[in-house]
Amino acid sequence: MAEALSSFRVLELGSTIAAPFCGRLLADFGAEVIKVEDVAGDTLRVVGESFQGKSLYAASLFRSKSTVAIDLRTEEGRDLIRLLAAECDVLIENFRPGQMEKWGLGYDDISAINPRLVMLRISGFGQTGPYAQRPGYGVIGEAVSGLRYINGDPDRPPGRMATALTDYITGLYGAFGVLAALHHRKLTGKGQCVDAALYECAFSFMEPYAQNFDKLGTVVERAGSRMPGASPNNLYATGDGQYILIAAFADSVFRRLCDVMERPELADDAKFKTSTARNENADEIDEVVATWAAGLPLTDLEERLDSAQVPATRIFNMADIFADPHYKARDMLIPVPDEDLDTITMAAPVPHLSASPGRAKHAGHRIGQDTRSVLRDVGGLSSNAIETLIEAGIVRAEKDTTGE
Repeated sequence: MAEALSSFRVLELGSTIAAPFCGRLLADFGAEVIKVEDVAGDTLRVVGESFQGKSLYAASLFRSKSTVAIDLRTEEGRDLIRLLAAECDVLIENFRPGQMEKWGLGYDDISAINPRLVMLRISGFGQTGPYAQRPGYGVIGEAVSGLRYINGDPDRPPGRMATALTDYITGLYGAFGVLAALHHRKLTGKGQCVDAALYECAFSFMEPYAQNFDKLGTVVERAGSRMPGASPNNLYATGDGQYILIAAFADSVFRRLCDVMERPELADDAKFKTSTARNENADEIDEVVATWAAGLPLTDLEERLDSAQVPATRIFNMADIFADPHYKARDMLIPVPDEDLDTITMAAPVPHLSASPGRAKHAGHRIGQDTRSVLRDVGGLSSNAIETLIEAGIVRAEKDTTGE
């Protein structure tokens, strides 16, 4: 099948998570992505777990990309970036604002070379404003956005997810911005700069609560496993010591839940009949559901609720996911070819496109694995010029086994 983004070439200068995730999304749907990392390797290569000396995190985030190692602290290395950027549609970077300008690689510099280039700039606080120069990892942006404040139990400090949530949110918005800018280029012939700030992208997920503060002065607080303003919608302990999530906040669904609990009279009780009433009496209705759930094992609860079309589920861990028939039927876990480990199972590209679905061509390559081929095929350098750069330490490349 056709690949939706196969006509685009992307130069990825970003490191760690947000920028590489954006590049991975574009690569999943066919874009030619050239990942440039330092000659010592991207920091991501030492984050998370490894298998037989290979970073499993990098294997996924760098998948389907060509990997090139260039020392950007040298003018010769920056000249290579200019050379490659002239042949690309998109440049992704996530250095602290101003660093690219110091290197002569800012948007004005690059667009003078390639006016059609779209540059995505990912940073903690954006390219402008009083916080622009603050260092900002995803977790910092999450804290500033308000998203961290509402996560966790009300009687404990704010919690965190065991994943780089804000980096992924920002990478996703970054990819959306790139595609919007490429469409604008199609209309105008000109590229533009996309400014994606970690804290802003995370703040966008606070959408339900900004207007509440504006009009009502309400500061949303941590609610634990309960969803504020939607009852019952909570996590309940089961009779066999596990947990089930039940979301029955819509009036029609709540009525079905009452039937399953063999408490049909609750659906007509003035305290629970409407969503507004249930929200006003959230503690009481949660106690009713919790008492019922505590008397049955998890599998029994799932069967009863599923039969009654009440949204409910156990909380999946990764072992559950690998064993789940729906994940299997939807091909959400895919074996991705890897030169060192044969295959690595990874999360499949999403969303599913009927005519041009995404695919993972290969796991992330080693440091500098594609330096020679990219500098030759995209940059137009001769083999002798490339060898000179390697000997000078400007670039890093694996030993040439092709004989070229």
